[in-house]
Amino acid sequence: MTTTPVVRALGELAHDRAHATTARCDCDPPLVLADRPDGTVVRSGPVVAKAHAPDADTAALASRLALAASPGLAGVLLAPIGTAPQARVEEPTGMTGSGTSGGYAPGAGHRTVSLWPYGEPVDPADPDAAPWEAAAALLARLHRTVPPGPLPPMRGPAKAARAVARMCRARPGDPDTAPVLAAWRGLPAWARAEEGTPPDRAGFLCHGDLHLGQLVRHPAPHGPWVLIDIDDAGLGDPAWDLARPAAWYAAGLLAPETWQRFLDGYRGGGGPALRVPGDPWPDLDVPARALTVQTAALALAKSAAEGRSPDVVEQLMIDACVRIASLPPELTSERAS
Repeated sequence: MTTTPVVRALGELAHDRAHATTARCDCDPPLVLADRPDGTVVRSGPVVAKAHAPDADTAALASRLALAASPGLAGVLLAPIGTAPQARVEEPTGMTGSGTSGGYAPGAGHRTVSLWPYGEPVDPADPDAAPWEAAAALLARLHRTVPPGPLPPMRGPAKAARAVARMCRARPGDPDTAPVLAAWRGLPAWARAEEGTPPDRAGFLCHGDLHLGQLVRHPAPHGPWVLIDIDDAGLGDPAWDLARPAAWYAAGLLAPETWQRFLDGYRGGGGPALRVPGDPWPDLDVPARALTVQTAALALAKSAAEGRSPDVVEQLMIDACVRIASLPPELTSERAS
């Protein structure tokens, strides 16, 4: 992976924060954990530095970091190292470990930066050990928590709408997009809006982008599981946070017994997304369909950009859109009109 100015600046910041003195050390080089347009993440020892998307709303991000630091969510969300925002600077080399404070630092390629303690992620090579019950219990507790202060809307639904737009730009007029667009247009109007939330379900505290990559053990490597990545967190419909595993189950990517464990864990934690006992689909149908469309749209956009066909998993989500588009309206449950 090419070392960019952003990666170098983040590595320096994480390293400087991990060391209270300027004494010479024998640390390993900083490790790039992710380098995407929406977030670059670099680790040095016990500290992780994240450069958020260049178009990130600094005020919204500050409120989300304050949420993660809230005492009422200790043990649910990983708390950042400081939450005080600073203004960006114009030079991508303007950020150094000195002169920074709180969870932000200026510079890093004009991108706002936050600092975090390192947590041990889920092992992708051991799917049987995936912490589905822990994820469900954490979500239930998050959803039950009264928001501690003003928050922006949860961004999950907005990402679905943007994924469809991205697919259309990447594959203009491509007939392969037809079933995805048909599945998208079959959703109720509120689900296709950027807010994506029925009016009576808009006030719950939500993560906004739940998947197993959003859990880490902290303290690493044997601490309890906590949720990370608050870039999409905010107020909305808690059913959205259950939508991705629901979509995976419906597409055949999540085993029925695993799906049931997840549901049981969520219900056992008193989660408010599922309002009646028994069948969860009256609450989950619309957001699960929206997540299916989002995943399929991103698959088609990314495969076009990379000059390849969708892989097996991506094709399963596209095929799920074919099935959704073929359903008559009376067979789909709309929770709100």
